[in-house]
Amino acid sequence: MTRALRGTLWPSLVKICTSRSLQSYSPRPHWLLLPSALFTTPSRGYASNVKIRSYLQYVKRKLGSPSKPPYSHVCQVGDPVLRGQAAAVAPEEVGSAEVQQVIRTLVKVMRQMECVGLSAPQIGVPLRILAMEYPERMLVESSEASRRARGLEAFPLRVFINPELRVLDGRTALFQEACESISGFSASVSRYLSVEVSGLNENGEPVSWQASGWAARILQHEMDHLNGVLYIDRMDSKTFININWEEHNE
Repeated sequence: MTRALRGTLWPSLVKICTSRSLQSYSPRPHWLLLPSALFTTPSRGYASNVKIRSYLQYVKRKLGSPSKPPYSHVCQVGDPVLRGQAAAVAPEEVGSAEVQQVIRTLVKVMRQMECVGLSAPQIGVPLRILAMEYPERMLVESSEASRRARGLEAFPLRVFINPELRVLDGRTALFQEACESISGFSASVSRYLSVEVSGLNENGEPVSWQASGWAARILQHEMDHLNGVLYIDRMDSKTFININWEEHNE
């Protein structure tokens, strides 16, 4: 039987695959709205289903072809790629140009978004690849008490291909999580305290790693992505919040 260790310091949220600095929502300027002359007005019964793109998006689609995976952005909830079972990568294909491009893009997007973990499905590629990294500079943003409570420790970039997870400590801890694929929201999620992951690294070499604390939480979060599971499937629904809710009241 697992024993939950409820986390303290709840308001001090540490993200997993969401941006490090939470930006407030800023509505699009009115002048970017698509002129009415550029789209056909639908019948009244279907008006609510029409997508009105900005004029900038309209021009981009006219001048260039739509982007293709691996994306340089993070896919959002609703995209089918986030709900499917990711496919394993054949070991002999790890060194291929295609797989290496996915890995490079995954790491690039993770660092651009200032995430600590990201999976291939989140950039539109349904393959069993994940990356994670917790730089020393990020620890400065957390208090000593928060580091102890969450088990926060820095670790270098780690890439796992076809990862397999094994639980080492069946006890659980409950902390607030967020995800860049569900941008702007957060909720409390229970995760195992210690796990072991094994798989291949970016060079196709067998690797394994025992992780505890926050690193173990990141691994479980990213492994869920490879199986089409989001944190909202595991969350305590009463803790689900818009992280900028206070700003909406100002």
